[in-house]
Amino acid sequence: MFQGQAGRTAATAASLAIAGAATAASCGVAQAAPQQTPAQVKAQVDDLYQQAEAATQKYNGTKADAEKTRTSLDSLRDEAARTQARLNTARDALGSVVSAQYRSGGLDPSVQLALSPDPDTFLENASVAERAESRNAQAVQRVRAEVTQLGRLHSTADGRLTDLTAQQRQLARQKSRINEKLGAARRLLDRLSAPERARYEAGTANVTGPGTASTATAPGASAAPRSAAGPRAAAALAFAYGALGKPYVWGTTGPDAFDCSGLTQAAWKAAGVSLPRTTYTQINAGERVSKSQLAPGDLVFFYSGVSHVGLYVGGGKMIHAPHPGAPVRVAPIDEMPFAGATRPA
Repeated sequence: MFQGQAGRTAATAASLAIAGAATAASCGVAQAAPQQTPAQVKAQVDDLYQQAEAATQKYNGTKADAEKTRTSLDSLRDEAARTQARLNTARDALGSVVSAQYRSGGLDPSVQLALSPDPDTFLENASVAERAESRNAQAVQRVRAEVTQLGRLHSTADGRLTDLTAQQRQLARQKSRINEKLGAARRLLDRLSAPERARYEAGTANVTGPGTASTATAPGASAAPRSAAGPRAAAALAFAYGALGKPYVWGTTGPDAFDCSGLTQAAWKAAGVSLPRTTYTQINAGERVSKSQLAPGDLVFFYSGVSHVGLYVGGGKMIHAPHPGAPVRVAPIDEMPFAGATRPA
C-alpha cells in the first residue's frame, strides 16, 4: 500500500510539474509585448508630445506666476527697507526729546517756566512749550505709524515668500513630468529605423515608407503672405517667418529657440502687442474668430485643453513650434484637432 501511495504521489507531482511548466509557458507568451508598427509608435509619440506640451503650458503659467510673486516680494522688501529708515529717523528724533527731558529733570514745562529767572518772558516761553509738547505727540504718532506699517509689510512679505516657495516646488514637479514624457517619447523613437525617424521628424504623413509628405514646409521654403489682418499682424508674421528652422525647446521664448506659445508671444511682441505666456491665456487675448474667418496673423489653438498654438499664415497653414526634435516650420492647421482662434488687438 505504501508503494501504491508513493506511486500516486509521484504521478501527481509529475502532473503538477507539467501543468506548471505549461502555465509558465503560456504566461510567457501572454506577457511578450507584440512588436509595434512604426505607425503605432508614431501615434504613441504624438500622444506623449501632446501631454508634454500640456504640461509645458502649465509650467509656463506657474513660472509667470512665480515671476510676479518674486517681483511683488522684492517690492515689499524695498518698501519695508524705506519704512525701517523712516522709523529709525522718527525714533532718533523722539529719543532726542526724551533725553532732553531727562536732563531737564522731567519737570512740567509750566513749573520750569515759573521758576525761570526771567518772569517777563513767561507767557512767550509757555507758548513755545505748548508747541513742543504738540511736536512730541506727533513724533510718537509717527513712530507708532511706522511700526504698524513695518509689521504689515513683513507679514505680507512672509505670505509672498510662502507662495513663491510653493510655486517653485510646483515648477520642479511640472519639470519632472515634462522630462518624463519626453524621455518616454525618445525611447519610442529609438525603436524606429533611421529613415523612419527622419520622416517622422520631418513631419511626413507616412513613417513606413517614402509616402506623401505633409504640407509641412522646410525652413525658408515659403514667402510671407501678401495680406494680413493689419500692419501689426504683418509684423508678427514677418517675425515668425524669420524664426523658421529654429529649434523647439520647452519653456523658452526666443530668440534662439521657442516652445509653441513662446513663438506666438515673441512674434506679436515684435509687432508691439503684449500677449500672455500660455496657450490657455493667449486664446482670450483678443477677438475670437471662427475657423472660416481666419486671416493671416491670427492665433490658432488645438486640442481640447488648448495646449498648442500656431500663427496662421493663410491657405489653411500655420507657422508653429511643434515639439522637441522638430524645428519651427509651416504646417497645415488640420494636422491637429482645432480648438479655436483669436485675433490679437
